[in-house]
Amino acid sequence: MKGGKSKGAESKKPDSKLSVKKKGPAAGKKPVKKEKAVKDPNKPKRPASAFFVFMEEFRKHYKEKHPNNKSVSVVGKAGGDKWKSLSDAEKAPYVAKAEKRKTEYNKNMQAYNKRMAEGANAAEEEESDKSRSEVNDEDEDDDESGEEEDDEE
Repeated sequence: MKGGKSKGAESKKPDSKLSVKKKGPAAGKKPVKKEKAVKDPNKPKRPASAFFVFMEEFRKHYKEKHPNNKSVSVVGKAGGDKWKSLSDAEKAPYVAKAEKRKTEYNKNMQAYNKRMAEGANAAEEEESDKSRSEVNDEDEDDDESGEEEDDEE
C-alpha cells in the first residue's frame, strides 16, 4: 500500500511542474509568429491541383441539384467521395487542366523572378553609382588641391 501511494504522489508532482514549463516556451514563441514575412502581391498564385479543378466544376453541379444546401462541409465531403470513386480515365481531363495551369504558372514565375532579379540589380547599380560619384567627387577635390600646391612651388 505504501508503494502505491508514493507512486501516485510522485506522478502528480512532475505533471504540475511540466505544465508550468510548457507555458513558458509557448509564450516565447508568440512574438516569432508576428514577424511573418510580407507576401508580394505581384507574385503569381500557385495553380490548383487536379482535385481542385474537379471541385470547381462539382460545386456548380451540386448547387444546381441541392439549392437549399448552405453547408460547405457537405459539399466538400460529397466532392471528395465522388473524386475517390472516379477512375483514372475519368480524372484525366482534370489532370490535364491542372498540368496546363502548372505550365502557365511556371512561365509566370520565371517572368516574375526575372523582374525581381532585374529590380534588385537596378537598385544595387543605383547605389553603386551613387557611391562611385561620391568617391570620385572626393578624389577630384583632392586632385584640385594637389594641383594648386604643385603650382605654388
